[in-house]
Amino acid sequence: METNRPFLVRHEFLLRRLHSLSGLVPVGAYMVIHLLANASIWNGPATYQSAVHQIHSLGRALIVVEWVFIFLPILFHGLYGLVIIRESQPNSGAYPLVGNIRYTLQRATGMIALLFIVWHVFHMHGWFHGEAWRELIDPWGAQFAPYNAASTAAEAVQQSTLVTLLYAVGITACVFHLANGVWTIGITWGVWTTPGAQRRANYVAGAIGLGVLAVGLAAWAGFAFGVRTSDPEAMDAIRAIERRLLQEKIDSGLITEEQASEKSAHFGAPTDR
Repeated sequence: METNRPFLVRHEFLLRRLHSLSGLVPVGAYMVIHLLANASIWNGPATYQSAVHQIHSLGRALIVVEWVFIFLPILFHGLYGLVIIRESQPNSGAYPLVGNIRYTLQRATGMIALLFIVWHVFHMHGWFHGEAWRELIDPWGAQFAPYNAASTAAEAVQQSTLVTLLYAVGITACVFHLANGVWTIGITWGVWTTPGAQRRANYVAGAIGLGVLAVGLAAWAGFAFGVRTSDPEAMDAIRAIERRLLQEKIDSGLITEEQASEKSAHFGAPTDR
């Protein structure tokens, strides 16, 4: 009987379409916005810090937004992606070489992207909140302080050569998975069914991939090389900007001193730190 079949089998049609859709919206859309915000570091630490302040102006609603529109969709897309990989058939020689390569890369980059995102959230935010937890995982996790955004993000990305390279590899894997996914989602949803339509869609997906990769690597380079964490004077100048912007928020009543202390790495520190 139908009810005796496993849940994933009974609802495979719906789950696969939700999986492909979630990869585009909200997961893919969020990634593009996230990379664009990070790339603003090239406009200076004040611009980047202002972007982060804008995000955290949501206050307590931020955690709801993060879980509903970011974390839960990512978990669904990633975990069901593992189900698809487990149940997928091996590549067949009957298909063109390029198709086989893309088939393999889509699954490989999906696994790399999932591992990277899990690690990235840990490295920057620590997964969980709490002072005791932050002290336990330091210096491996929770390295990002929202109200010291530019300085702490750059220090985190430049933590070691391995960490810097992991970010480059992770961003590249995420972008390829998204761009190739744009092409495959059209097939899944029956948008482009003819060889000609698929060929044209391939050009569009490629252009999207190159554009997003350029933004992603620009963001990566901005934190990996654009901020001179080894220069004490440069870092003091960045922290002074961060403190000034934070103090303006406190003076205007948009941020309390308690919030400033919770989300700052150097709140109350002297300007010549």
